[in-house]
Amino acid sequence: MMRGDLVDRIMAIMEASFDPAYGEAWNRRQVEDALLLGNCHAYVVNPSGLPAKDDEPAAGFSLSRSGFEEEELLLFAVTPEYRGRGIGRSILDALYRAAESRGAKRLLLEMRRGNPAERLYRAFGFSTIGERKAYYRTPHGTRIDAITFAYQFEQDS
Repeated sequence: MMRGDLVDRIMAIMEASFDPAYGEAWNRRQVEDALLLGNCHAYVVNPSGLPAKDDEPAAGFSLSRSGFEEEELLLFAVTPEYRGRGIGRSILDALYRAAESRGAKRLLLEMRRGNPAERLYRAFGFSTIGERKAYYRTPHGTRIDAITFAYQFEQDS
């Protein structure tokens, strides 16, 4: 998949999935800039939760950044019409495998309090490790706490 096509797909999923009331979606430039870095990784899936081919609809995506023994989930979304079908779980499973292959010992993510994806993250095995009071600001000025989660990889005995 060409980089422009990949960005188009990510932007379309974000537009369909992120509530503009929270201002969480990235703009095109932010996504493009992240993908220029060698340590950012995008993964787009079809409605079956498998890697999306060029001729298939895109149902969800993740964008992550790898660092020393950590992988941070920067963006994650499943379009509303495909939610509840295990696609989010399949994206997290793929992220886990890819991060592990890159040497990660834990996965990190941050989300706004009240994000419905929290249930998925907790079911996957993420746990709360921190909180930032009034971190996010909506376009209307409301402040919302950010919650930081981590998933610790199994350690070899």
